[in-house]
Amino acid sequence: MKFDTLVIGGGHAGIEASVAAARMGMKVGLVTMDINTLGRLSCNPSIGGSAKGHLAKEIDALGGVMPRIADASGIQFKMLNTSKGPAVWSPRSQNDKDLYPLYAQNLVLSTPGITIIPETAEEILVKNDAVTGLRTASGEEIYARTVILCSGTFLNAVMWTGMTNTEGGRVGERASHKISDLLAAYGLEKGRLKTGTPPRIDKRSIDLSGLTPHNGDEPPCPFSITTKRVKNWLACWATTTSEQTHDILRTGFDRSPMFTGRIRGAGPRYCPSIEDKIDRFSEKSSHIIVLEPEGMSTDTVYVNGFSTSLPPDIQEAGLRTIPGLQNAKILRHGYAVEYDFFFPYQLTFGLETKAISGLFFAGQINGTSGYEEAASQGLIAGINAARKVRGEDPFVLSRSEAYIGVLIDDLVNKNTEEPYRIFTSLAEYRLLLRIDTVYDRLLPKAHTLGLIDGSIEARWRRSYEFRQRLSSLTETTKIQPAAANPVLVESNEDVIPETTTLATVARRPTVPLRRLLDAVGVLSPTLLDEHNDDVVAVQTEIRYDGYIKKQRRDVERFALNEQLNISSTFDYDRVSSLSTEAREKLKRIRPQSLGQASRIPGVSAADVSILTLYLK
Repeated sequence: MKFDTLVIGGGHAGIEASVAAARMGMKVGLVTMDINTLGRLSCNPSIGGSAKGHLAKEIDALGGVMPRIADASGIQFKMLNTSKGPAVWSPRSQNDKDLYPLYAQNLVLSTPGITIIPETAEEILVKNDAVTGLRTASGEEIYARTVILCSGTFLNAVMWTGMTNTEGGRVGERASHKISDLLAAYGLEKGRLKTGTPPRIDKRSIDLSGLTPHNGDEPPCPFSITTKRVKNWLACWATTTSEQTHDILRTGFDRSPMFTGRIRGAGPRYCPSIEDKIDRFSEKSSHIIVLEPEGMSTDTVYVNGFSTSLPPDIQEAGLRTIPGLQNAKILRHGYAVEYDFFFPYQLTFGLETKAISGLFFAGQINGTSGYEEAASQGLIAGINAARKVRGEDPFVLSRSEAYIGVLIDDLVNKNTEEPYRIFTSLAEYRLLLRIDTVYDRLLPKAHTLGLIDGSIEARWRRSYEFRQRLSSLTETTKIQPAAANPVLVESNEDVIPETTTLATVARRPTVPLRRLLDAVGVLSPTLLDEHNDDVVAVQTEIRYDGYIKKQRRDVERFALNEQLNISSTFDYDRVSSLSTEAREKLKRIRPQSLGQASRIPGVSAADVSILTLYLK
């Protein structure tokens, strides 16, 4: 068999990579051990969350499929961080763990150009430092011009519960052994990381009386521009651990694979296990636990906040000290997974390996954690594998264009010592990267790439043109005190003594632009209802106008450094004034521009100044 692109792995990265490459006209082979595990939500059955929701929206704007699948399988939808500024508003959905993979499988199977290959990839074939295909466990050789490796947590993977370990990337699924070692033999540097998952319990054994319900938003907002409506079906419930819980869990620390050194890989700092939280934050007497239903037709509940690899008896004893879980029945104990990854400084910004032409990495193989991070990388890898086949330059998003750009820039430039997850604090231009600007930033690019059809582009353009019109109207339309002051009084703002523009009044932090528009009657209520999200977006632009203009000036300065290219063969040893650490980092990462060089840890401002003078 021969393909343009082979994708290894049917997780979130593999799905996005396959669909993107196929939509760009590639003949794609998707190699997966079992088609029934395609798109499985192996940990928390949810999509989005703080900053992760930004990634999901960007995936949608670029024609990806995760947001559509999340909307179709969602059982609860919330917008997080709404008490803060709009730059950090982020959507999240709770999803049905059985429906999500079914929708994913149907979407992949219905995408023209994709062939499912139910095999285990055992070796990536390389000739003259370029990928040529792969060899399966059955000995079959499959050829391709590009290969995308989306191996998740399966490379030399071991699962731990207490001092007991079994091979596998998740329960019931085998580990992959040969690929990792063979890639290392080609000179690619690898390491070990760890992730984990909490117990699943029977919801019929939970006492919900006294627990705090976490309901979805009304009305709920979908992820995708293509989704008309979503619905909240189920609530989540919050409870907490106690000192008693912590004392019981501590009795199992001498049988913890993490504390006894059996697990060598670093775990995610910002999503630690419950035992790690107790050990690191000993001053805290409790930790929040959220009980999240895993679906409409299942009784399993995900115990969010209780990820653990402690022995089963300790897990059970600790859980039963938590309010509401006194009689909890564990359906599956928590466990940790330790697996190989490859340091992502060995990649280009297009996610192609520097050592092997045509070989792309996406997902947890690059040291990331999370479905959304994986899907983002899969989408970019799929696009660039197709462009590689066509002989085109890589498609790269900058830090000022997308959270996906921040993610990939961080991976390539920074040393991965622990699983990477995205945060809004990592984006220096986050006021420009709000979810209400995502389609303006990225949808035209997706249309040019051939990832979305004309009807979606036309829908976005109607929204864009309305916002342009409304922005102009707010600057030119006058509002008299008689119309403005009732709105200002109900918003607890000072009244105005004379006529002024709508934009001037709308800059006040508590005044809704929609109420002002209704007061002047410049646009019909029906039109404003249809474009409610656009009105909110324009309101944000008005309120943060000064800050937004400042960030855009910063982006212009940022772009100047990005345009100063550095040759891949540049001899840093000739620049004797560079610090030793900077020289070592620059030689290892081989930055493509001065801007990239300036973001490498260990390269100081003085080093950048020296390099700037030398390059000029």
